[in-house]
Amino acid sequence: MENTTLKQKTAKGLFWGAASNLIVQTVGLIYGIILARSLTAEDYGIVALITVFTAMAVTLANCGFSVALINKNDVTSKDYNAAFWFAIMMSVILYAIAFISAPAIANFYNVPQLNALTKVYCLTFIFSGASLVSNTIILKQIKVKLVAIIEIISLTIACFVGIYLIIDGHRNSWTIIIPMLVQVAASSVLKIIAAKWKPAMDFDLSPLKPMISFSVKIVLTSIFSNIYAYILPLLLGKFYDIKDVGNYNQGQKWSTMGFTVISTMIGYVTQPVLAQIGDSKERQINALRKLIRFGAFTSFPLMLGFAFAGEEFILLSIGEKWLPAVPFLQIFCAGNAFMFLLPLFSNMIFAQGKSGVHMKATILTGVIQIASVAAMYPLGIIPMVAAYTIMSVAGLIIWHYYVNRLVNLPLRAVLNDIIPYLAVTVCCIAVAWLLTKNMTNVYLLFFSKILITGVLYIFALKIFKSVIFKESMEFLIKK
Repeated sequence: MENTTLKQKTAKGLFWGAASNLIVQTVGLIYGIILARSLTAEDYGIVALITVFTAMAVTLANCGFSVALINKNDVTSKDYNAAFWFAIMMSVILYAIAFISAPAIANFYNVPQLNALTKVYCLTFIFSGASLVSNTIILKQIKVKLVAIIEIISLTIACFVGIYLIIDGHRNSWTIIIPMLVQVAASSVLKIIAAKWKPAMDFDLSPLKPMISFSVKIVLTSIFSNIYAYILPLLLGKFYDIKDVGNYNQGQKWSTMGFTVISTMIGYVTQPVLAQIGDSKERQINALRKLIRFGAFTSFPLMLGFAFAGEEFILLSIGEKWLPAVPFLQIFCAGNAFMFLLPLFSNMIFAQGKSGVHMKATILTGVIQIASVAAMYPLGIIPMVAAYTIMSVAGLIIWHYYVNRLVNLPLRAVLNDIIPYLAVTVCCIAVAWLLTKNMTNVYLLFFSKILITGVLYIFALKIFKSVIFKESMEFLIKK
């Protein structure tokens, strides 16, 4: 009965994770098109520079206690209360540091606008800190449907604010920053309301002590992850034209939208499900392998198909002025096609309580990424981004090495789970390319690439009797 319930929770979590992300990304797609047609590469480049610093601060404000609380089976109200007040304290301190440092950040990049933009956008620290525990409670209970509704509402509010700013004639970096702040604020408030949890006026941080050793490693891991993730925009912003940063940001943004559909719906359920399974390695491996197959089934056609039709997508959606972003989009799509494995591997490590192992894997993969950037930097932006992406995918071998040591999951088992879907996807794209290579009409070419690849992929999975495809269709029809 427990297995059935957990299986149902996992299926519902994946379903609502997918459904919500499709809605969120569809809304984001429409809004992103409106925004990109109204703004310039310089506007996006300036915003990209801010995210380099804000991502690090949000990590420090969290301090890893969210993951620790999700992983802990006997969480008490005192645990939640301590985590809340600690997050509030850290958020205020970090905002004060950001406020004071804003002029120095603007001087570093020689972009005066960053001063005011940083001071305003960093208010997100306060909202994120205030909703840390509420978000943790919702995720721990695997209430993915609730998270979905909250994210859709908050994004919709932000989009309306952004569109109003454009109509009102505000067409600059503020048109991006203000809606982003509104989205974080709305999401935080809604999560606080939905979780139905209130902090006590008791500033006692002692319940956090047993979680510190686990959480500190998570924080260090997240710091390294953010350094590696933002090393490219940091370098581009300092040594290249701000327009290059904007094109990079635009290509990465569209790729990330597709990848987020997969990574978020898997991420919502993986750690809570593995934690609830308990110490049964066999059950954990079975659950992980099924999620790997599901990830491969969805990720390869979505991401590689997006790369295949990337140029036509850019032309039809945001216009010819953004064509320099196409190589970035295609590179990131190709790399992200494999990155669904990262949240699965990392959450399996967390489920074993091995945050130290997680830190080692993060540092090792990051060192490889930075070394590749340093080696390819003299050759230009595109080779540098390509090398960084290739090393990111290669780093999955390191993550697998540690997972295999912990739960005995051989590499051949992972390859057996993903290669069939990769091979089918590549073959479908190859056939679609042959059938469309002489087309000149961009509208016909774009929709033909998508339709032919999609139909061939579904047909091939039915021919080969894919279990994941069959179960997914049955679940969707039932819903």
